[in-house]
Amino acid sequence: MLKVHRNEPLTPTDLVELERIFVEAGVAEDDDIARLRAEGGLGRFVRFVRSLVGLDRQAAKAAFSGFTAARNLSAHQIEFTNLIIDHLTARGEVAPRLLYESPFTDFDPLGVAGVFAGDAAEELISILEDVRRRVAA
Repeated sequence: MLKVHRNEPLTPTDLVELERIFVEAGVAEDDDIARLRAEGGLGRFVRFVRSLVGLDRQAAKAAFSGFTAARNLSAHQIEFTNLIIDHLTARGEVAPRLLYESPFTDFDPLGVAGVFAGDAAEELISILEDVRRRVAA
């Protein structure tokens, strides 16, 4: 689960190992694992675990490091980005739609689209989607 907390991608081998651990620990039986696989695998469960433990702050900052380094951000934009990082740290992921709701609309009524021009807003959303994808192999 350390990989999940650090936003490191899980491999199919990692997921098989998690399945084995759950069965050996008596948390799940083979039928449970088969049902999880049929319902999309452990990815959904791993996302749930991350929602409980959050995302490592350094991992959240690292996810945005290229974005922030490539731009001369205003104080307003830095604060907005830091709010995203705070949410990732607390909740493990941020659905892109939330960037158009409070508290993100407290910066601008249009949320991320009002704080960042077109491509930058799309890149922020892409980063959030990448963070979410990393919990599934």
